[in-house]
Amino acid sequence: MATAKPSTYSFRALDPAGAEEIGEITAQSKAEVSEQLRARGFVVQDVTEKKSALNMELSFGKRVKAHELTVMTRQLATMVSSGMTLLRAFYVLEDQIESRVLRETVGAVREDIESGQQLSEALARHPKVFNQLYVAMVRAGEAGGVLEEALDRVADQLEKDDSLRRQVKAAMMYPAVVLSFALLVLIGLLTFIVPVFVDIFKEFGGELPAITKFTVAMSHAMTAFWYAWIGGGIAFILGFRYWRKSDWGRPQWDRVRLRIPFKIGDTVQKIALARWSRTMSALYSAGVPILQAIEVTGQTAGNAVVQAAMADVIESVKAGGTIAAPLRDAPIFPPMVAQMIAVGEETGGLDAMLTKVADFYEDEVAAAIKALTSILEPVMIVIVGGIVGFIVVAMYMPMFKVYDTIQ
Repeated sequence: MATAKPSTYSFRALDPAGAEEIGEITAQSKAEVSEQLRARGFVVQDVTEKKSALNMELSFGKRVKAHELTVMTRQLATMVSSGMTLLRAFYVLEDQIESRVLRETVGAVREDIESGQQLSEALARHPKVFNQLYVAMVRAGEAGGVLEEALDRVADQLEKDDSLRRQVKAAMMYPAVVLSFALLVLIGLLTFIVPVFVDIFKEFGGELPAITKFTVAMSHAMTAFWYAWIGGGIAFILGFRYWRKSDWGRPQWDRVRLRIPFKIGDTVQKIALARWSRTMSALYSAGVPILQAIEVTGQTAGNAVVQAAMADVIESVKAGGTIAAPLRDAPIFPPMVAQMIAVGEETGGLDAMLTKVADFYEDEVAAAIKALTSILEPVMIVIVGGIVGFIVVAMYMPMFKVYDTIQ
């Protein structure tokens, strides 16, 4: 096993007199820092590794892929269920993980475990890698003494989410490629082809048709102010991303997505319902307290409309009501879902009913994506044909006009 390089750690601790002290120590690990401080009579409160500027630069912008996290979780569950200690399992994972970001995160979690923290506490310190769902299920597994089962459930959940995400990406790949191609064709026609016709039109003289004037004006704007188009495009993309991720823009975007035509809005709704029911089932089966399960489900559903509905559900449960009652008033939840949840609550089989709802909507998502692909194919063809046809008609109409004049 490779020896870790010494690192600088910031610590916060209470000295023997009870006064708080903050400082830095160079050591091999957090555990060694904790041991040094305890040997001096300190009560350790927090130990954090200081990242160098180079490490921070290399880590910037990189994130852990869903597939990598899924494989790591499955391996951890397998090692823990085979009787391997948690600390040793993390040493093994740290040695074999290829992703540098995930390997560093696993190493930090391993050091926190060495310093005496529980696994859930160590995971919670890395929210960009381990989300609330992950931490909540691990915490429930620790509390119930069934950590290996909780890790298996987490791995299953991650695999389901990853599968759903890959289905959506695969379905969106075709329209994205076609629209990108159509945009490039439009730019090429306006930049290189239309200017050639403009010189010809000058020789003809006379008044150009309105459609031709519009196309020539677009071509002139594209060639004369190309820098403005590039800057405007970049500003639009950055502004859209900021709006979509902001606290005030995300709910608006999620509502807009649900209303997109061509079955796209219906597919978005089914994806949100599939993720919500699968997450809720996993948390409830893992033994997570119901209020916490509802809150985490709303925050990890990926849709602000679902999250708002979960706020109403929490209020209902706190007041002694049911989960199903607020769902009947939420437009994003079909009546069938509310009825099935109500039956699950009445019979005591809520987790099984949630699993059935998840299975149903995952099948619906697969069917909806196939239908969406079949609808988008002709739509994309019409869009590309319309762009090219518009330019061709605009360029040839003056020629037809001259031909009619000659006759």
